[in-house]
Amino acid sequence: MSEEKNTSQPDVKPSKNTKSQIRLPIILALAISAGIWIGATFAEPKTDQNDLKAALYKLQEIITYIDRDYVDTVNTTKLVEHGIEKMLEELDPHSSYIPAEDAQLAQSQLDGEFDGIGVEFGILRDTIYVVAPLTGGPSEKLGIQSGDQIIKVDGETVAGTGVTNRDVFDLLRGPKGSVVNVGIKRKNHKELIDYAITRDKIPQYSINASYMINDDTGYIKITRFAATTYDEFKEAVEKLKAEGMSKLVLDLQGNPGGYMGAAINIADEILADNAMIVSQQGKVSRYNQKAFAMRPGEFEDGSVVVLINEGSASASEIVAGALQDNDRALIVGRRSFGKGLVQMPIDLSDGAELRLTIARYYTPSGRSIQKPYGDDQNEYNMDWINRYEHGEFFSADSIHFNDSLKYQTVKGRTVYGGGGIMPDYFVPMDTTMSSSYVGRLFSSDSHREFIMDYLEDNKSQFENMSFEEYYNDFTFSDKSLKKLIAIGDKNKVKFDEKDYEKSKAYLKILLKAHMGRNIYDDNAFYKVINDINEIYQQGIKLFEEAEQLAFSSETATTE
Repeated sequence: MSEEKNTSQPDVKPSKNTKSQIRLPIILALAISAGIWIGATFAEPKTDQNDLKAALYKLQEIITYIDRDYVDTVNTTKLVEHGIEKMLEELDPHSSYIPAEDAQLAQSQLDGEFDGIGVEFGILRDTIYVVAPLTGGPSEKLGIQSGDQIIKVDGETVAGTGVTNRDVFDLLRGPKGSVVNVGIKRKNHKELIDYAITRDKIPQYSINASYMINDDTGYIKITRFAATTYDEFKEAVEKLKAEGMSKLVLDLQGNPGGYMGAAINIADEILADNAMIVSQQGKVSRYNQKAFAMRPGEFEDGSVVVLINEGSASASEIVAGALQDNDRALIVGRRSFGKGLVQMPIDLSDGAELRLTIARYYTPSGRSIQKPYGDDQNEYNMDWINRYEHGEFFSADSIHFNDSLKYQTVKGRTVYGGGGIMPDYFVPMDTTMSSSYVGRLFSSDSHREFIMDYLEDNKSQFENMSFEEYYNDFTFSDKSLKKLIAIGDKNKVKFDEKDYEKSKAYLKILLKAHMGRNIYDDNAFYKVINDINEIYQQGIKLFEEAEQLAFSSETATTE
């Protein structure tokens, strides 16, 4: 994780947040609660005011009786918040309530930057360790290194105290210009090293990789749609075009969504003027809107392949749906999550926040991408598992669409609504190399501990190694992996020889990708990991089809 950047991924915010802008909720553990929010002043819907007043009076009565007469002492604030959460469960899966103590953290995860010390962190054996100092941040400038362990913060010992990720945020984040004193334990140093770190603005990036795959094909990986995503995208496209890009792979795999505004702006950079991007419709007419491509874009010419999977949701589905319905891009991968509800953020008087669903969004052809939901939210949350067990991740034939939800793209291709974006080219999930043993090594963070030790023990090997040399020549030896097995065993990950032999080659690539990120940058991680990404590998082979689609789309707009 990170005090600014956790290893599990949060989300972000638009520039100059106004009442008409859109935000994204935090990601829930099983279901993606990534949302698309439209800021607006709350408009009270038409209802029977007498019924509303009676209901509010009843609630007040009950809370008053509990507070005054209940046999035990009760935290009424906590009781009310529990009631709010249970009340929202009767609505839809994405309306949510964020208590005051969590609202600021949730919002900071939506911002394009925050104030902090600038480290990506993890917690191993009850101790905070630095995965990497963030480039340009105050920690990097002071010389804090990957693998450093944070033992003390402002004189208080934090190691071995049951510290949590939330604790780390509270300890290390703070206003720009404020100072936090940390005591660092570093390998081969007997004494703690003391640092006085002056907090500063730390940028968060939502485009984690942008590079040329070959002489004419560029790759852009968007991990979420944040306040800065549109500007990052334009910068990445301009850079890659200068390097010769005429074909684009836009990777939205696992992107849980974010600001609708960012999604609309990025689609506008690829679509011709006046093409519809998305529409939304709610009970209150003020929330009914349509968005169109309005300006000359950075990449309106050239073929586009968009990569999606079951983790692509919300704003990701807006982009994929807009490009698919306008026949502008070939969509490759697996059916997306199916999140088509719009949330409005409402700041409450005590600092808490209500995120209330106020509309549904629709792709240009009229498709609602929201998958069905009923009263059982647990069933909704288990949809991924049900889809996996049903075989959907492995065979397109297992997916059956209702003919009543059939729609047409601009050029007459058939697409379906009713739950997610179905790709034009289906890619089955490849599980032949992975195994539960490798999964346990990574979930226990054994791989991170191994990488830190490996880099410390082999520092000189990488001092003058270019990424090209690393990518082409470096591999972990079987002997070195024995240390990983030992670390896993220490972390209660029992060795499974059958799984290990099955996944050894896969494991070496995973480790190489993660270590490449530590040595170089996120581009290094994705360049390595994409070698075993079946959707990516298939997508880059399909540019002939994508070019045909782009040509027919160009013809349509010029007739």
